[in-house]
Amino acid sequence: MARQLAQPASAGDEDDGPPTVQHLPPVWERQLPPPSLPVGVALLAIVTAAVGVLLIVSGILFVLTYYGSVVLPSSLVILHVGNPLGATVLVILGAVIAILSSALWHQELWAFYLTVGFLFLGLAYLFFTDSITYLFVIVLVVFIYLIAVRHHFY
Repeated sequence: MARQLAQPASAGDEDDGPPTVQHLPPVWERQLPPPSLPVGVALLAIVTAAVGVLLIVSGILFVLTYYGSVVLPSSLVILHVGNPLGATVLVILGAVIAILSSALWHQELWAFYLTVGFLFLGLAYLFFTDSITYLFVIVLVVFIYLIAVRHHFY
């Protein structure tokens, strides 16, 4: 004979589900502050955008003077690339650099890695060609600066 335990019945006590506990604190969620744009990254993005626009304009001017040399003088050409295919590559490279500068401005992580990679390749090139000059020092400082502010990219 099974003995059944009697539970006191109260007027509003009906167990429909598991008990809830009201005194626990809410679940903690990590909230990251919005990253701020460092001044050096902003300057690097502006300079990179200027280089991208310069390459685009240079490629377009070369193609225009190559095919329309009667209308446009050849003195407008900024960079002489040899043929229109080289100018097309120059325009595409300028567009990629302009997109990279926009991503740097918005602090995207892929732009950080790409920029650091380009700077590293530039440093390696300058080092192995014995071109340790002011340009090498500037590229090295920008490289170290980007590594220092890497936590601002997301």
